[in-house]
Amino acid sequence: MLIYQVIKFWPFLIYAIAVMLVAGIMIGLSHFLGERHREKTTGEPFESGIPPTGNARLRFSSHFYLIAIFFVIFDLDAVFIMVWAISFRETGVAGYIGILIFIGILIAVLTYEIGIKALDFGPKGKSILKNKNKLAK
Repeated sequence: MLIYQVIKFWPFLIYAIAVMLVAGIMIGLSHFLGERHREKTTGEPFESGIPPTGNARLRFSSHFYLIAIFFVIFDLDAVFIMVWAISFRETGVAGYIGILIFIGILIAVLTYEIGIKALDFGPKGKSILKNKNKLAK
């Protein structure tokens, strides 16, 4: 029974062996033929041989991440509106009313975010950017 299953899947076995062989040859050739760098800072993270110019541990306000989340949310909403626009004729009046309610909720949420100043960086954001520029010099 086992031999029958092996015979049944012989093309897959040959393919798997060929893939492993090609991957092994490629890795072996890149090891032997690849460039070797022995500069002092090559082992430093994220620098690729360029001397580091400052500390990478700069603290950012959570507002930056909040803005990113808002962008993802509103970008996803734009996708929903595009899908509705593509299927406009099929959805009819019910789809039109639905998208009006959807856009109304979006406008209400955006107004709320502006009201609680979630999109306002204020002086904190400016001081972070000033400190970043000082560290870069």
